[in-house]
Amino acid sequence: MKADLVIKNGWVVTPDETFKGGVAIHDEKFVAIGTDDSLPSGKQEISAEGKHILPGIIDGHVHFREPGLTYKEDFTTGSTAAICGGITTVMDMPNVIPPTADAATVRQKIAVAEGKFLTDFGFFGVVVQTNLNDILPMAQAGVLGYKIFFGETIGNLPCPDDGACLQAFRLIAESKLPLGIHAENRQIVNSCTAKLKSEGRNEPIYWEESRPSIAEGESVAHALYFAETFGTKLHVYHMSSKEAAVIVRDAKARGLAVTAETGPHYLLRDNKDMGEVGPLLKMNPPVRNKEHADVLWDGLLKGYVDMIATDHSPHTLDEKGADLAGKMTKAAIWDCISGFCGVETGVPLMLTEVNKGRLTINQYVRLASENPARVWQVYPKKGAIRLGSDGDITVVDMDKEGAIDANKLHSKNRPTPWHGWRIKGLPVFTIVRGHIQMRDGEPIGKPIGRFIRPDPK
Repeated sequence: MKADLVIKNGWVVTPDETFKGGVAIHDEKFVAIGTDDSLPSGKQEISAEGKHILPGIIDGHVHFREPGLTYKEDFTTGSTAAICGGITTVMDMPNVIPPTADAATVRQKIAVAEGKFLTDFGFFGVVVQTNLNDILPMAQAGVLGYKIFFGETIGNLPCPDDGACLQAFRLIAESKLPLGIHAENRQIVNSCTAKLKSEGRNEPIYWEESRPSIAEGESVAHALYFAETFGTKLHVYHMSSKEAAVIVRDAKARGLAVTAETGPHYLLRDNKDMGEVGPLLKMNPPVRNKEHADVLWDGLLKGYVDMIATDHSPHTLDEKGADLAGKMTKAAIWDCISGFCGVETGVPLMLTEVNKGRLTINQYVRLASENPARVWQVYPKKGAIRLGSDGDITVVDMDKEGAIDANKLHSKNRPTPWHGWRIKGLPVFTIVRGHIQMRDGEPIGKPIGRFIRPDPK
């Protein structure tokens, strides 16, 4: 039998081992994994000599802005940027127009996505004060999980009060799907922001002070109490602080079903960098100092921070209030919107850290592929180089060097705090279910992406 695609002469990487050889994919699934001489011939063959063959990288946190906000990004432009960044599967957030808040809007979003994605994709549903009866129907419609915006962010979706959370956490536990939280205490944030504004402190360097780490830590602790009470699987999105990380660590030690993610910006940038790149680095929650980053790194290496995700969230430069160099075009940081592109830069940024010895490539694969698939209950269909799993592969050249150029990103809008950042370690092939979607940084595939449903247990 000839396989559809064979990749050989490379280094196959799993979370547990690295070995010389390759993989074969047929009918979109892995059919052979091993040494080169054990692989069948292929209708298409790729020589990955000197390169590493990773299970397809998953970005578990993106905002592709469709439907309703497609002037910022859409499913095609966002997934094009993703495959150019080495991503094979994305998981898209619900704060769109209309919000993904009931079974009908889930089905509508799936229908809108048909024929547009170059990656495979899944969707989350939002939980607010008024849609508690829609929680279980959204699960039946196929969402990966749920999101509550305890912190105010883009779209200003209201969060359920504590009374509604009694029912929401119970119903979500019944669905067997995880609940992800944007963990920031709104009252603390509003108080700190009002104080800074009253004092006329309008520069970018004050952004972190307006959303202090206690706001995140308190919100995580608050949600964990509900989750422990009702047996709800809890996930902390875009964790930025040492306080939240320690709370998650201790909850895991008690056996609670809690997971967390962080992003490259929280690991590699400092809040003082806002003085250099201004609103381009503005994000909710904010980037903090090295003391917080060191704990997040410790969590990634020791297992109490489970995954890396980018929170890809593009806006126009006018909305960002800055040009591509970070020069402010608005009077105050409060007038500049939060969020920036990440899906195309996340993999090379983290591979650069692998090259620096900050983590091993096996650890990176666990954090960026296997763990996201496990948390969102699509493993081993996704996140594994394993017989019968989807033939998703990210081939990377660990010796390839370059610099991030905002002008060459593939998103519809390209605000990024990483312009000019030196990188070593780049994705050179992105393969989705055996379909070659990217070669040497440029898209070459078609919108063959499929909607993925979880298998809750």
